[in-house]
Amino acid sequence: MKPLSGLRILEFDGLGPVTFAGMVLADLGAEVLRLTRRSGASAFEDVGGAVLHRGRAAVAVDLKDPVDLARVLTLIDGADALIEGFRPGVMERLGLGPDICAARNPRLVFGRVTGWGQTGPLAAEVGHDINYIALSGALSMMGEPDRPPRPPLNLVGDYGGGAMLLVTGVLAGLLEARTTGRGRVVDAAMTDGSALLTGLFHALAARGLWSPQRGANLLDGGAPFYRCYACRDGRFIAVGALEPQFHAALLAGLGLTAAEFPQYDLAAWPAQHARLEAAFATRDRDDWAAHFAGTDACVTPVLTLAEAPAHPHNAARGTFAGPGAPQPAPAPRFGATAGPPESGPPELNLAEAVTRWELKPGI
Repeated sequence: MKPLSGLRILEFDGLGPVTFAGMVLADLGAEVLRLTRRSGASAFEDVGGAVLHRGRAAVAVDLKDPVDLARVLTLIDGADALIEGFRPGVMERLGLGPDICAARNPRLVFGRVTGWGQTGPLAAEVGHDINYIALSGALSMMGEPDRPPRPPLNLVGDYGGGAMLLVTGVLAGLLEARTTGRGRVVDAAMTDGSALLTGLFHALAARGLWSPQRGANLLDGGAPFYRCYACRDGRFIAVGALEPQFHAALLAGLGLTAAEFPQYDLAAWPAQHARLEAAFATRDRDDWAAHFAGTDACVTPVLTLAEAPAHPHNAARGTFAGPGAPQPAPAPRFGATAGPPESGPPELNLAEAVTRWELKPGI
């Protein structure tokens, strides 16, 4: 049994955070039905379906067909939550807005994830992860100091600020519904979520401890003891020796002393960068990883996507699993092992999905 076993969630197929949120909820044990467009390809079907669609059945629907719409409303009657990532107003125009759903199923948690949120001057505008984290201030802190900001893939907006806060909001709503009998509408905006993730940096800036200049701060590559370095073979090593005792272990491993390498002499950081760059360039990445293994220097190899599954620690924990090509295993885990990701159930037609939910009571 998984923690969310027995929960029923409808996922309206879409790009970005709603797909990732559906995967996480299914990984945690919820029965998720992924409603896909009857005409046209499903989101991520060609590039990421094996991973992002795992663990849940695909149910093809035409939401403009009155028969299909009636069946989807029947599914909503038996659902604990639904998640959708359409632009504001789309669900309402389809006849599936929160008011209609709540009138049929007062306990339903209605999870919505968008870039700009359901309200505000930009709510109806288009955008992508890079735009949302730009407006939240998060993007301004990322990248090299002499170049434009560099987007951190789509991890901060789509997944961190969007999908994971959607999951958090839905779970909070489900807990409340158990005690009150009333669901909630969850408005997860990636601008809000990515802004929330910058809380530490707002606090540091308010105390004069964070510079708006990229590459001049403790956690943005400005500190010589918290950044990546190129090695002789063109691969990279990650150094995270923040605390004094870890910094001392780093220096010891490099044959340096605290007297010549004071940790928080910011004026000396550029020269220290140069010395560490020269030092790490003398050996291959894996040589350095072996050299610092078992020490408190916080030095690790920067692994590629292809290399990460084979690392002994990841292999021992089952961080990546099959079947087929390695993919990230469900997380977090509840017990000693994560277990392999569940394979997706076969596709269902809409009538079968309705019958299945009517015959199997939820929680």
